Amino acid sequence: MSEPADVHFLETVASLTPPAEPAPPGPVDDARLLELFDAQIGSRHLDLAARRLRARGRGYYTIGSAGHEGNAAVAAALRPDDPALLHYRSGAFFLERARQAPGGDPLRDVLLGLVAAAEEPIAGGRHKVFGSRRLHVIPQTSTIASHLPRALGVAFAIERAARLGLGTPWPSDAVAVCGFGDASANHSTAAGAINAAVNCGYQGLPLPLLLVCEDNGIGISVRTPPGWIQAAYGSRPGLAYFHADGCDLADACAVSAAAVAWVRERRRPAFLHLRTVRLMGHAGSDVESSYRTPAELAADLERDPLVRTARLLVARGAATPGEVVDRYEAKRAEVTALAAKVADAPRLASAAEVMAPLAVSSAAPDETRGSGEPVTVAQAVNRTLGDLLDERPGLLVFGEDVARKGGVYGVTRGLLRRAGAARVFDTILDEQSVLGLALGFGLAGMLPVPEIQYLAYLHNAADQIRGEAATLPFFSRGLYRNPMVVRVPGYAYQKGFGGHFHNDNAVAALRDIPGLVIASPARPDDAAGMLRACLDAAADAGRVCVFLEPIALYHVRDLHEEGDGGWLAPAGGTVPIGRARTHGDGRDLTIATFANGLRMSLRAARRLARAGVRCRVLDLRWLAPLPVDDLLREARATGAVLVADETRRTGGVSEAVLTALADAGFRGRAARVASADSFVPLGDAAYHVLLSESTIEDAALRLVRGEAGGD
Repeated sequence: MSEPADVHFLETVASLTPPAEPAPPGPVDDARLLELFDAQIGSRHLDLAARRLRARGRGYYTIGSAGHEGNAAVAAALRPDDPALLHYRSGAFFLERARQAPGGDPLRDVLLGLVAAAEEPIAGGRHKVFGSRRLHVIPQTSTIASHLPRALGVAFAIERAARLGLGTPWPSDAVAVCGFGDASANHSTAAGAINAAVNCGYQGLPLPLLLVCEDNGIGISVRTPPGWIQAAYGSRPGLAYFHADGCDLADACAVSAAAVAWVRERRRPAFLHLRTVRLMGHAGSDVESSYRTPAELAADLERDPLVRTARLLVARGAATPGEVVDRYEAKRAEVTALAAKVADAPRLASAAEVMAPLAVSSAAPDETRGSGEPVTVAQAVNRTLGDLLDERPGLLVFGEDVARKGGVYGVTRGLLRRAGAARVFDTILDEQSVLGLALGFGLAGMLPVPEIQYLAYLHNAADQIRGEAATLPFFSRGLYRNPMVVRVPGYAYQKGFGGHFHNDNAVAALRDIPGLVIASPARPDDAAGMLRACLDAAADAGRVCVFLEPIALYHVRDLHEEGDGGWLAPAGGTVPIGRARTHGDGRDLTIATFANGLRMSLRAARRLARAGVRCRVLDLRWLAPLPVDDLLREARATGAVLVADETRRTGGVSEAVLTALADAGFRGRAARVASADSFVPLGDAAYHVLLSESTIEDAALRLVRGEAGGD
């Protein structure tokens, strides 16, 4: 079946008449126009090949770039070492970038992605993305606008690294470019990232970011109001605005060059509004006639950027109509031949192959204990961060209130004075931008330690971890990584400072993210050793780590009685990732727990001992990877396991623990107690829905006595 865009191009070009006198040359010479036209027609034939492959059951991806081929002009204005974060209609940009840095076969590479071939060089058959380490194209998936915070971070990192005297994969005068559509420009993630970029400029912070909005006027079937993008971004203080007709290659080249030069020289953000059309629908399954009129579709065909470039070439005398058609058909033949060769290329053949980029090994040192003055959890985290800032010049600590104030709970107090404002700094109150900065710093080769002020504040930005940080190594075969340690004060039990948003106990949004390391220390010595382990894993293996800090234990000093100092411990030592810690050697019951649950369980265990029940308490410490081997060892030592889980009964940690026991064939008794499926209310009402010491103690007695255990 012929595509209307294909037929219209051939018919229109065949009808062209060479002028008696060639048009005067413009800012782009004829040879350069022909090079860019090659990228444009290459992108179009990749789209056509995608439809044919899908129709034959050989291809899996048909979201194309037809109508957006003017973005080749943006690539032409940039250098091949300018980092690029593209979107899924960036075919011509990618081909022009590849022409600037020869050495690969970009047409074949894209086709391999369309058929999910295991040899595809960036994602290895896991997704069709535009990406290349060699071309400095950072791969993005289809979540609209999710890459804008990362683009903000990349641009910020270029300048911050130069200030600190650190090298990055890009030159110090590089420009970060980020492409997205008009529908994406309305997404809250885009709005937040662009606001953060403008905020940086307002503060005088250099930010060489070029935002390219490719405006085709429609998002799948939802129309963008005419003039909206210019109204929203055309006169925003602190954001230079450039407008070009993306269907007119000469205009697109001239305006793109001006926009890139502006950003490169001034180190300030700019917005390039590239007006385009969308041809061939959103994807192969999209029937545009169900929501667009024939007149609208015909008008877009008349603005086809390939037709407009062909007319320009003929008008300039750079090619005859016949030569244009010959080029077009030669590219069709080249792409068709390549598509035939890759159509049956081997796919990923096993779960192990699919998951290989997630199986990043980290060094597992023996566990050691620190020495010196006993400290609290807050002091242990503070001292460890200070030591790591001294040891690692590329380590950065940032977030809301972390610098001058030193954090809401004083955990980062003194770090600004110790390491300087370039490495310890406050951010705006936007968690997506905080994590976006971290994503950029990681790509630049630095080691970011962002803080999300409370666990409840993470949820509106969780996709920056799930959709961006965690997926990048998966969709780049590990060629790109996101080393970071995200510190998150969380959990409940704060006295005198209540309510859900300061006492959130929900971790389900984190626990199912593949490859994510989740640390949950309870004691000061573990906090120090686990934080260092996370930083080592991030630096050495590119791991994305979330470090959950129990707020209620930050300043606790005692365990059983006032003044006993039982919760103090020296900071330091080492803790292997994925290893639990056992307290006690009781033979009657194993209590598996973590965070606040550890202190409650140890207190309950002492009372249980007085009742003749001898317990050992297993501090899981790591929620991912869960320390299954240690859990099974301690469970089999007593034959009875009670899981004391301060997170919610549904979606909480206890579900994973009990499942691990069942999967391993544990034949003993097992039960759990957990917090209720409720948000945490204000004041004393919280104790009606949270896990308590008495609940743990009662459930333990029932389990040991053979009664129904748990809640």
